[in-house]
Amino acid sequence: MSATAGLRRALKSGLQVAGMLDVARLGVQMSGLVLDLRRLPSTAASLPWFVRTWRQYEALGGGSLKLRDVQPCLDDRGESAGSASGHYFHQDLWAARKVHASGVAEHVDVGSRVDGFVAHVAAFTDVVYVDLRPLEAKGHPHIKARVGTVLALPFADRAVRSLSCLHVVEHIGLGRYGDPLDPGGSLKALAELQRVVAPGGDLYLGVPVGRERVCFNAHRVLSPQTVLRAMGELSLVEFSAVDDAGDLVRDAAPADFERADYSCGLFHFTRR
Repeated sequence: MSATAGLRRALKSGLQVAGMLDVARLGVQMSGLVLDLRRLPSTAASLPWFVRTWRQYEALGGGSLKLRDVQPCLDDRGESAGSASGHYFHQDLWAARKVHASGVAEHVDVGSRVDGFVAHVAAFTDVVYVDLRPLEAKGHPHIKARVGTVLALPFADRAVRSLSCLHVVEHIGLGRYGDPLDPGGSLKALAELQRVVAPGGDLYLGVPVGRERVCFNAHRVLSPQTVLRAMGELSLVEFSAVDDAGDLVRDAAPADFERADYSCGLFHFTRR
């Protein structure tokens, strides 16, 4: 029996793509496909299309495809090209543009997203990336990894000219990443970032802002005023934000985000 005939038979018997989608093993990856219960209706609706295009591809001279090699992608054709909104999209571009405009030869980042912000900045300057976990950046000479923590940065006082920490400090002390529990973790992280900023240096900080609370053990949401008070040695150059709808609000008023639900405050500080 051919692979195509076997697939049709499996469909008729109520199975989900034999050998790949097994209702009794939901959530287990099989032949490159993970079945998500939330997508079950759309997955079922796409199966006839998948079988039809498989047969058409073979008829066009694509050869006899083996069942064990197929990797169904059933939803991509109906999705958008991407999302140009949300915390990370706006935050990473906001900070990267600022680093580029500053013209620094080396930038230090603490724990931000490697395949987002760090990659953006490494395209035009050297990045020293600090994280508790080791980073392998083979073939990327502009990324230099250093093992460290935002609670004990491997730099002397007032030694860093250009520094960023994006969507990191809200996690400190909640145990999510195996770190010790500490109710004051976020404030201690802010103090440590402030300690290493050089005179004339810049700090680009991204942190969830709004109604202050602990969403254990995912993250904290801080009041903008809490962040400003914690960074009392530094001067605020700019406050922008990604609002609850995921849109960037440039040159915003911190007070306008005190009662936000889950926005992202973008703080640019300097040490005068």
